[in-house]
Amino acid sequence: MTSSRGLFERARELFPGGVNSPVRAAVKPQPFFVEDAHGARITTTDGDELIDWVMGYGPLILGHRNGKVLARVREQLEKGWLYGAPSRTELELAEKILRYYGPGMVRFVNSGTEATLTAIRLARAYTRRRILVKFEGCYHGSNDSLLVKAGSSALHYGVPTSMGVPEELAALTIVLPYNDIEAFMDAMGRVGEKVAAVIVEPVAANMGLVLPKEGFLETIKEEAKKAGALLVFDEVVTGFRLGLGGAQGEFGVKPDVTTLGKVIGGGFPIGAVAAGKDLMMELSPSGPAFNAGTFNAHPVSMAAGLATIEALEEGWPYRIADEAAGDVAEELGRIAEDKGLDVTVNRLASMLQIFFTEGPIRDYSDVARSDKGKYGRMQEAMAEAGVFIPPSQFETWFASAAHTEECVMKTVEAARRALVH
Repeated sequence: MTSSRGLFERARELFPGGVNSPVRAAVKPQPFFVEDAHGARITTTDGDELIDWVMGYGPLILGHRNGKVLARVREQLEKGWLYGAPSRTELELAEKILRYYGPGMVRFVNSGTEATLTAIRLARAYTRRRILVKFEGCYHGSNDSLLVKAGSSALHYGVPTSMGVPEELAALTIVLPYNDIEAFMDAMGRVGEKVAAVIVEPVAANMGLVLPKEGFLETIKEEAKKAGALLVFDEVVTGFRLGLGGAQGEFGVKPDVTTLGKVIGGGFPIGAVAAGKDLMMELSPSGPAFNAGTFNAHPVSMAAGLATIEALEEGWPYRIADEAAGDVAEELGRIAEDKGLDVTVNRLASMLQIFFTEGPIRDYSDVARSDKGKYGRMQEAMAEAGVFIPPSQFETWFASAAHTEECVMKTVEAARRALVH
């Protein structure tokens, strides 16, 4: 069978839960399988065409199968697709990244998870400390040190959110409320001298979309520096998406270490760590902090990422994507008001999310109040109307440079039918 239903039945015999990443199983009424994608649309194996606001969960800021990226990838494939040796394109992509996130050096890896794992190892090697500080609701990939939630102690030492993560390792991570300046200052006042790194999504994009409140990022930078800890900005989602300078460019706060992914690979697997030269020289082969990978700086990912950033430097992709997100966010709010619904819409640049609760939405506890059942019903109704939005309340809508006025209009029409009491 080639229908999505038939393929999913096969998939359930082959993969845990029928998928290779858990969020894909959240699509209702069941996961669909993609046959083709172009621009802002995907076509399923059932022949349904959907306007896509997931966009690979963020990387495809130029849209599916962008012509410039496709041409650069084809050119690279003609030259070979894996060498086990350096290629010139990795230098060119690193120079682009450092133009906006430097000065310093870059280490390319293969995913956001690898990037944050490497950043943490680097911070511990550099500071010779063990404790990490993270914030509830911020997701930094599936590495053991950060796959934790707040514990019950006064300092919220972490407890595992997954079986298989040793409690002893999770206990080295302190979990604090996002946007809670007082809690952060209190924790750093008590144990700051033991903290190797403070890691944060400067814009939290894995609990819906939650923006930093005024002074939050500035405070964690100041307090981390005072304690001798490194500040790590996880910009895997926001890097090059909120603008060429990401969240740190948007808010004017520079971290010690930046982790990147998604957009810098143009839709191909990638991750990167960027930091000052003295810090990066701790990484092997220059220093004692080990990192290696057969696919690090993969030539195809380098080519796709370079083509993507060159297009973004022209400016027009941001203008189109940001306008599309802004128009949809505004209309969602208007529709909810007309229907008397308690809804909050958060939006920044080309990212947005709708919450079925009164605002403001500033931390994980606020997001937890949202009616996730209503969100799930909205997702299913939107899909039936030809619009694909993230299947989880904790994900984010992404616009692209391929989202035309027609895409916006059809999305708004679908939302008008889907938003009900």
